[in-house]
Amino acid sequence: MRIIRSSRFAWPLLIASGLFEAVWATLLGAGLTWTIFPIFAICLGISVGGLALAMNHIPAGTAYASWTGIGASATVVWAMATGAEAADPRRIALIIVLIGCVAGLHFASGDDASEDRSAQAGN
Repeated sequence: MRIIRSSRFAWPLLIASGLFEAVWATLLGAGLTWTIFPIFAICLGISVGGLALAMNHIPAGTAYASWTGIGASATVVWAMATGAEAADPRRIALIIVLIGCVAGLHFASGDDASEDRSAQAGN
């Protein structure tokens, strides 16, 4: 059974899942304590669960590459915003390129073809 019946919700879900990846990755880097662990576990579950649901409509390679790109970008942007990592023009430019690559994967993914395949399979 598909929880997400339309591919138009797959990309917003994947983006949200990537942002939750940034949260748990940041918490993991901060060191897990008993007070932080529940938040880490919830964010990890939401992130991976959202990725799994989005993969029903987005090809696995595209979904995984986009999920990690979104999570990595958000993690680095947060680290630069909080001063944990240096923010220099080269790093900012590379993050912009990474986000551009994720957007390119989205536009090149052919969501309509994916939805056609799921309809033909009877799902």
